[in-house]
Amino acid sequence: MIIFTDENGEDIRLDTYLTQVLNNFSRSKIQSLIKNKLVKINGQDKKSSYILRDGDKIEFELPPDDIVKIQPQNIPLNIVWEDENMLVVNKPAGMLTHPTPLEKENTLVNALLFKYGENLSDLNGEFRRGIVHRLDRNTSGLLMVAKNNKTHEYLAAQIKARNITKKYRTIVNGNYEKDEDTINLPIGRNPKQPHKMAVIEGGKDSVTLVKVIERFKDYTYLELTLVTGRTHQIRVHLSHLHHPVFNDTLYGAKQEKTTTSEQVLQSYFLRFTKPFSDEIIELEIEPDEEFKKVLRYIKDRSLKL
Repeated sequence: MIIFTDENGEDIRLDTYLTQVLNNFSRSKIQSLIKNKLVKINGQDKKSSYILRDGDKIEFELPPDDIVKIQPQNIPLNIVWEDENMLVVNKPAGMLTHPTPLEKENTLVNALLFKYGENLSDLNGEFRRGIVHRLDRNTSGLLMVAKNNKTHEYLAAQIKARNITKKYRTIVNGNYEKDEDTINLPIGRNPKQPHKMAVIEGGKDSVTLVKVIERFKDYTYLELTLVTGRTHQIRVHLSHLHHPVFNDTLYGAKQEKTTTSEQVLQSYFLRFTKPFSDEIIELEIEPDEEFKKVLRYIKDRSLKL
């Protein structure tokens, strides 16, 4: 199996990263594989403590008894665009992009396996078949899927070169001061809460463009364009500026009494070059039902106030 690390995999220990990718293996099992030289980085043996870099090539072979197959499931897919090499799917809020050690069913990958079988890239491992980039469980919207490894590499190169435009819509707490803004704050792993990210000194360069769409008494409706693509970037940047995403309790928002308990964040616009051509593809979707419900909630609340 071959995996190429991306910008979200760099600056992480080799054993830690493989534990995340090979979800069914313990860290001690991963360390044993590395110690027994069953894992190579760019063709060389490395220690478990090796710090990965963007673009590192990880090669390894797993014993047949250790390979876990993810079960295909007949889950409807909202496919927005497709050709022979890839597709763009509108992932609903509440769905995991790929399986985890605790949840191996009802993810986007389970649905993709049912429809496409083995006709999906495997550069990110069996648990992430076809997945070029991911969206958080409670973030809805447009997500690219590669049907083969060459397409995966092509799209990953576009992402690395920042030639893909991703725009999001969200609602945040408070009145965002500027009509247009550039947030340029470094992001890294939260040293006190490792399951979270944070704005920290020495973190990775992280840039988010902000544009106000509409203002309400206690909330602001925003459009956000990702210049970089760090883990939880939008949520971390906005929380740091004291404007957490609506219902994003992980990053400081209070739980609102609405029909949704999820953070209100949607990837609604995608612009990329069609693989192996010069054709530019632009895709845009309308706010989903959960987003519309929250908009109605804050508009009604603002009127009453």
